[in-house]
Amino acid sequence: MLKRVKQTKQTLLSLLLITAICLTGCSQMTDLPADASKNLGADETDAGKRSGKDGRGEAKTKKAEEVQKVKVLKVGKKESAERAPHDRQDLYGLWEDTDVIRMYLTVKSGNESDGSDHTWEEVNSLSVYDYEDMGVDRYKVEGILQVDESGKGVGRGDFGYGQSLPNVSVQIRGQTSSRGNQKNYKIKIKDGAGDFYGMRTLALNKHVADPYRFSNKLCYDLLSDIPQLMSARTRFVQLFVKDETASGYGASSQGAPGDEDAGDGEFSVSENDAAVAKAKAEGFTDYGLFTMVEPINRSYLRTHGLDENGQLYKVSFFEWNENTEIMIPQDDPAFDRKAFDSYLKIKGDEDVSKLQGIIREIHSYNIPIETVIEKHFDEENLCYWMAFNILNGNYDVGARNLYLYSPLNSEKFYMLCWDMDASFKNGFYRKYEVHEGDTLARGMTKFLGLALMNRMLKEKQYREKLTMAVEDLYRNYMSEDKVQEKATAYRNITKQFLLREPDDRNVRVENPEDFDPLTDKVGSEVGENYRNFYETLEKPWPFFVDYPEADPENGRLTLSWGASYDCEQEEITYDYTLARDYFFEDVVVKRTGLYTTMDTIDLPPEGVYYLKVRAKNVSGKSTECYDYFTQKDYGDIYGCYRFAVEYDGSVTVDEKEE
Repeated sequence: MLKRVKQTKQTLLSLLLITAICLTGCSQMTDLPADASKNLGADETDAGKRSGKDGRGEAKTKKAEEVQKVKVLKVGKKESAERAPHDRQDLYGLWEDTDVIRMYLTVKSGNESDGSDHTWEEVNSLSVYDYEDMGVDRYKVEGILQVDESGKGVGRGDFGYGQSLPNVSVQIRGQTSSRGNQKNYKIKIKDGAGDFYGMRTLALNKHVADPYRFSNKLCYDLLSDIPQLMSARTRFVQLFVKDETASGYGASSQGAPGDEDAGDGEFSVSENDAAVAKAKAEGFTDYGLFTMVEPINRSYLRTHGLDENGQLYKVSFFEWNENTEIMIPQDDPAFDRKAFDSYLKIKGDEDVSKLQGIIREIHSYNIPIETVIEKHFDEENLCYWMAFNILNGNYDVGARNLYLYSPLNSEKFYMLCWDMDASFKNGFYRKYEVHEGDTLARGMTKFLGLALMNRMLKEKQYREKLTMAVEDLYRNYMSEDKVQEKATAYRNITKQFLLREPDDRNVRVENPEDFDPLTDKVGSEVGENYRNFYETLEKPWPFFVDYPEADPENGRLTLSWGASYDCEQEEITYDYTLARDYFFEDVVVKRTGLYTTMDTIDLPPEGVYYLKVRAKNVSGKSTECYDYFTQKDYGDIYGCYRFAVEYDGSVTVDEKEE
């Protein structure tokens, strides 16, 4: 039997090649052959509990080269009465990707009635968590916003030209980023004050966690060329702020620099120095470089040709599980909107019953996953969304950092990309030994902790379609050369700001001389991520460790974990190591070649222990458990479960940072 599955595994890419050749002459997209044998294998509920090497072998490499010689087809799908969302291409190309526009914000204290009667210092001194502790909405201020798009000063036709009364309100945005000394801002244009290219809300992001400060923009600009996915408009912004709420400030009628300030519209250090000096002379402070990203809201839906009355959710932390807080009917008095929003923030139509029904079907294993996907999703959208985040190496996606959208009178939901600044970090993490986005966040693996994708990707037909989406993007939209060309152009902008005030306060690339060599390899990371994807097709799937069960009376401890899954149904064995340190040098117990998912050992003495479990298939490919924790001054420790044996022999688990 093992020889049979081995043979099947080695011919995966050949089957894709044959399928592509057979379908080349077809003008309509059709289904790839489905695997007739359906075997869900490992415990279906395991992946829902919570959320390399470059080479693939000579044979696999040869097959991949064969695939490159044929035209890559789009993911096949059945004709549907509902047309999947397609972006409006006319929204893009209105400005150069490397433009840096200047925004001048004059801050004024507003009105108590709308909560804008605060100072700029108050707005910037509190984090989101402070507001939560106080139980109040985020403070905001009023302001006059004026935008210089030409680089020649604010002139006729520019937003806010000649404005003397507040036309916006401003508050901080983001979550963990709000704790930093440089904030992100949400600028909301007042009713009757117009819009900025159809946008009524402007999101200005610092992306302090991104060492290059261009990864999110790079992703959105790549997305704008991909027909199967939706993008959002982005621009580099240099923000200047005049704070008229400061104590003792004498308000001035002087506005933003006018169009007599000559410039050629392109960013240069010398011209920017002149602009900064001029702005400073008129009372403005340079806040450095931001990336403006078009918010995904009702205005976005309307502008991009989608249904503004549909359901829209910002995913806070959602693994497609039947969490109690999510599944309570809205008309039930126990329904808690705040608890629901902790998983999925409602941004569109308030009716959540459609999504709840889909979640129930995903967890009804008597309903084939093909039926669920055909009825409630668009397989092309799902596959290309996963493929895009696989190739850009985005490790912080899946359970968060996306939007779910559904037209009002539709049964289908679609994935929209959001917040991708965790992309293109492989080289930086290696250089500075940052322990984030490690092996389990690579390739297909990052999505297997989601109940929907866990069921979906156990079916051969969807793995094939995901593979073809990866190939299409890699060959036609995200080639290493194309990505590198954009990365180099953006790098030449962002590094100028990172080497000067105020953005030099939070530079993650410690040695400025490393900036060019690191960003010169961004394009090659696409190839690395491409190869990582093929590796994950061959590996067993990750799993979660169970809560250890202690038996103090008999002095025993039972360790257990979920069952892994192998796409080719190869036999799996498990190895585990229990140690007193997370480097696994002080080993307590070590077992290899277990066919079961549990083992009972002598109860160890009081102390903190670390458990590492790996699954290995017959081909010798292995994967570690999903579990990880964060260690201060080190980073994330992946594939490791931490627990403590107390003085009385009981077990406790603390997942907080030590």
